[in-house]
Amino acid sequence: MWQRFKENFIGDRKFYRYVLFLAIPMIIQNAITSFVSFLDNIMVGQIGTEQMSGVAIVNQLMFVFNICIFGGVSGAGIFGTQYFGKGDYEGQKYTFRFKMYACLIITAIALGLFGFLDTQLISLYLNDSGSVGDITLALQYGREYLAIMMFGLLPFAVSQTYVNTIRETGQTFVPMAASAAAVFTNLVLDYLFIFGFAIIPAMGVKGAAAATVIARVMECFIVVIWAHTHGEKNRYLKGVYRGFCIPGDILKKIIKKGTPLMINEMLWASGMAVISQCYAVRGLEVVAALNISSTISNLFNIVYLQLGGCISIVVGQLLGAGKLKEARVADNRMIFFSVGCCAGISVLMILLGRMFPSIYNTQESIKELARIFIVISALAMPLCAFSHATYFTLRSGGKTGITFLFDSVYTWVLVIPFASFLARHTALSIVMVFFLVQFTEIIKVIIGFFMVRSNVWLQNIVSERI
Repeated sequence: MWQRFKENFIGDRKFYRYVLFLAIPMIIQNAITSFVSFLDNIMVGQIGTEQMSGVAIVNQLMFVFNICIFGGVSGAGIFGTQYFGKGDYEGQKYTFRFKMYACLIITAIALGLFGFLDTQLISLYLNDSGSVGDITLALQYGREYLAIMMFGLLPFAVSQTYVNTIRETGQTFVPMAASAAAVFTNLVLDYLFIFGFAIIPAMGVKGAAAATVIARVMECFIVVIWAHTHGEKNRYLKGVYRGFCIPGDILKKIIKKGTPLMINEMLWASGMAVISQCYAVRGLEVVAALNISSTISNLFNIVYLQLGGCISIVVGQLLGAGKLKEARVADNRMIFFSVGCCAGISVLMILLGRMFPSIYNTQESIKELARIFIVISALAMPLCAFSHATYFTLRSGGKTGITFLFDSVYTWVLVIPFASFLARHTALSIVMVFFLVQFTEIIKVIIGFFMVRSNVWLQNIVSERI
């Protein structure tokens, strides 16, 4: 019994060395980013509750944009990973072009929405039913922050096109190094621009936005320059800008498999924003508390988020090479590893997470609410780790239609109506509302378990030249 369990769910040293070789740079990259975001959040939080809330609302909108970009690159990425596993660099080149076009279109749409509907979008999260904060000031600071952040959309979109493709080849160190340089720059500029120093005036939320934009431009510059000066490691870039076309048969297959994934990411991200808006109807203090708790939670969530990304790389390459049995075993082991790691991390988050809100310069009621949200999020983390891993498993095999049902349809059909009903039409406390909504993840875990067990995702989608 033990031997069978070990073979299916526990890998050897060689397996974990490879997984950690991929995962550690990705985890470090996101840990640095999340930690700087955490420090950035604290700096803005030192200015006041309205400033922190306005920035938090805009960052929620930016989150939707970021995930849409992720969806734009992921749709073609499932092909890019398998093409690399097959050794087909021409196919990978065409997937890169598709990603670039998709990201540019998404960026253009976002610029239009943020430019013309900034007040309306930010106001969705503002409600004067709470006991603290001035929503008019929060709206003003949010608009100021958004106006500058828009300049960072294009460099972010371009850098993610490159970063996603570089990772498909198993190279995770360079994106980590670029991110580290960018976030260090962001951190230093945050302090200088937010509070002012010597001849640099204090710019508050405008300074925070300016620092972020500069950091994104730097990250984009580093990644693009490295990719084009290391052609032997990035063969898919050979001649990538000599033409603009994508062969019809390739385009058709990417659209067929990738469109559901892109739409799914967009709907899921907007769904998360809607859920946050449901919480926000309970007052500005809830917005502020959620901002604190989510910022801290992001520091701990990076492990299962990046291990999920590793599944798409490891399993995707094995599927592309036609090694279906090995892909199945690797997937079992990585899911078990991800959930096991997050069970331990959730305990650490409970022990340490309650101390973080004390750092913020805001009302004690907001700090205490944030502490409770952190504990609830920690308890739900192992469930999120499992469902996240199953999502990437299904995606690696090209089952994008199923992932669409599993992710965004689930969110919009079940979670959002549930959250909206509890927040708007019941007398339950916001703590109980948050708890019940977070633990709807149990349903997703059960669905994901049976989907992965069915082996419907075990397929090579690039077995023929497309």
